[in-house]
Formats: sequence, C-alpha cells, structure tokens
Amino acid sequence: MRWATRSSTSLTLPAAPQSPAIARAATRTILQAYDLENMTEAAVQVMSELVACACRFTPTPEVYMALRYRDEALRVVLYDGHASHTHPRLAAACEARRRSALRVMARVVRACRGDWGFGDAREPGGGTRTWAVLPRDRTVTYLG
Repeated sequence: MRWATRSSTSLTLPAAPQSPAIARAATRTILQAYDLENMTEAAVQVMSELVACACRFTPTPEVYMALRYRDEALRVVLYDGHASHTHPRLAAACEARRRSALRVMARVVRACRGDWGFGDAREPGGGTRTWAVLPRDRTVTYLG
C-alpha cells in the first residue's frame, strides 16, 4: 500500500504518561502500512516528544495527534487544550517552557532540515497546535 499524496491519519489520546508510548507504536505502524518506514526513526522521536509535551501542558483529559503526508513531507501535528495566556509575561514564560520541553524534538527536526512551531489552535475550544514538518529526502537519512 502506498500513501496517497494527500492522506492523513489521526488519533485522540489520553493526556496520560502512557500516551507517548502509544503514539510511538501508532506512528511506526502507520508509516509501515504506507511504505514510509524509512522515515520512522525521526518521525517516532518527533511524535513522542510532541505528545509528551502536549500531555504535560494540557488541562484537558485528551490530546489529538495527526500524521499527514503530502508534497514529499510528513507533517506531525499535536493539539492540546492549553490556551494562550492573555498576560504578556505569563504568555512569554509559558512559551519559553514549551520551547525548552521541545528542545530534543527541535534538534531532530533541524537535523532533517524541517520546520516546526506552535501557536493557537484554530479549532473550536482553542488550545495549542504544535507541528513539525519532516521532508522525506532528508528524514530517510536521519540516524538519531
């Protein structure tokens, strides 16, 4: 089976300590099913870090993960229920904590010459959307 040029898979996970392990297993299985297993090492590391961070920050009982492959790149997206702070100092401190929690993930994405970021979720209920883009040609050579 081949991944169509604009396909996606998503899961809702509990905001719990076991969720990063569930996300790693799901990511491996999804990439294997769509003949993208040569992207597994980097994608699993990125997904695991994003899920762990989302579970740490969210005040809600669930987080939402998505894998999207299109334009020769894998997009890893996490949504959590942590809304932006309205006070500028609180917002800056929270952003700094989130960036610090994602420093390993950021290094993996840089090694794959990808991109990442976070901001307000556009979905109803708000929260935070954190994402990473892993170009296939660079990700298949990632060795960790």
